[in-house]
Amino acid sequence: MSDYNSVTHRPHTEHRGRRLLRDLVVIVVVAVWISLLTKAFLVRSFYIPSGSMQETLQINDRIVVNELVPDLIGLDRGDIVVFTDPGGWLASAEGVATRPGNPVTDAMGWLFDAAGLGDEDATDHLVKRVIGLPGDRVACCDASGRTTVNGEPITEPYLKLPPGTTRASENDFSVTVPAESLWVEGDNRYNSADSRLQTDTPSQGFVPVGNVVGRVFVVNWPLSRWSWLDD
Repeated sequence: MSDYNSVTHRPHTEHRGRRLLRDLVVIVVVAVWISLLTKAFLVRSFYIPSGSMQETLQINDRIVVNELVPDLIGLDRGDIVVFTDPGGWLASAEGVATRPGNPVTDAMGWLFDAAGLGDEDATDHLVKRVIGLPGDRVACCDASGRTTVNGEPITEPYLKLPPGTTRASENDFSVTVPAESLWVEGDNRYNSADSRLQTDTPSQGFVPVGNVVGRVFVVNWPLSRWSWLDD
């Protein structure tokens, strides 16, 4: 009886082992495909290397970008967007910091990478706030030091200005945003190489809508900074 059981039990165990291995392989493959599809079509994660968007975004923040914007979901004034360099911006921008490493952030980075949400290479990306949409007339500054869009002053509670300064920009300007383009500025207005300072680049300070990767909607790291962003 014991010999019979030993003969019949082994194939059953091996069969269960093969099924378990097959199921694990299927799970891993499906998870990889889901993460790749999510990353390709829905969201991406980026690392903030500079202070041009303070206080909204801090150095070393990790942000999640909705890639459905602008292809399926339109852009609005006030949106924070990540975009690829239209040409020559990064040469005069704040520069790109090396991502700092420590056991906690390295472990979180590994988890994000495994989920398809790892920090993207920031060497050719920038993050700014949309101030002007195609056709808008953007100017600064009015008598109260405010930025105007189509002649109307806009409220910018997110601005970080030097102490004693009320002007939204250190230099005056007046531009009309071309079709399929954006006018973008940093929240840390006096420390941001944005559209105002890029008028001598090939894009003349405007960002082609096609360069927009997506709209920032979450700060997801560090946990103490976790927040949901809107306009």
